[in-house]
Amino acid sequence: MKNRLKSLFSLSLLAFTFACGTQQPADAQNPPRSTAGFAPANLSGLAVATFAGGCFWAQEEAFEQLRGVKQVVSGYAGGTKANPTYEEVADKTTGHTETVQIYYDPKVISYQKLADIFFTASHDPTQLNRQGPDAGPEYRSAAFYRTPEEKEILKATIARVNASKQYGSKIVTEVVPFRKFWPAEAYHQGYYRLHPENPYLAHVSAPKVEHVQKAFPKELKTPR
Repeated sequence: MKNRLKSLFSLSLLAFTFACGTQQPADAQNPPRSTAGFAPANLSGLAVATFAGGCFWAQEEAFEQLRGVKQVVSGYAGGTKANPTYEEVADKTTGHTETVQIYYDPKVISYQKLADIFFTASHDPTQLNRQGPDAGPEYRSAAFYRTPEEKEILKATIARVNASKQYGSKIVTEVVPFRKFWPAEAYHQGYYRLHPENPYLAHVSAPKVEHVQKAFPKELKTPR
């Protein structure tokens, strides 16, 4: 019990000191890469998947490392405010949640595989309106489907994971139709790789990325 309380205290302290998006780098106004925040220039042969699993820094990196994934863009979806800023989303008034848009080659990696990774490895889909130290509807778990087939895949995957009892409680991920995705500010794009000095990444983001690496080693661009 003592160790558990110590862990909870450490997590609370981390949440108080650091949170996803609050530590803007000095070069926040400069795009970290030429394609920051944009879809690939050539979409031929690519499909798109949109998931929200807490802080987009970890989700972007988790999916970026997969074979068949061309590019991942961090942004916002699920709300009503057009062109939202990070600050507006954080104020919990836009209805948006931090989201990643994944551009992938369906001949290399399937939507089903992406859904498997999303629900079983990239985040905890049983946490309601939070992920670890990040609390609020802007960190809620959500899966945005574009077709009836994607909706069925998401529902079936949830049912299968719930039946497996991988988690101690039921999945609470919202499964909703895709409406609009708004790319986040340039400094959020590729943040995980560009700012390893941020302690939030080491304590919160890295374990999620590493979990995907361990759970799906054959899906990685660089096998481990």
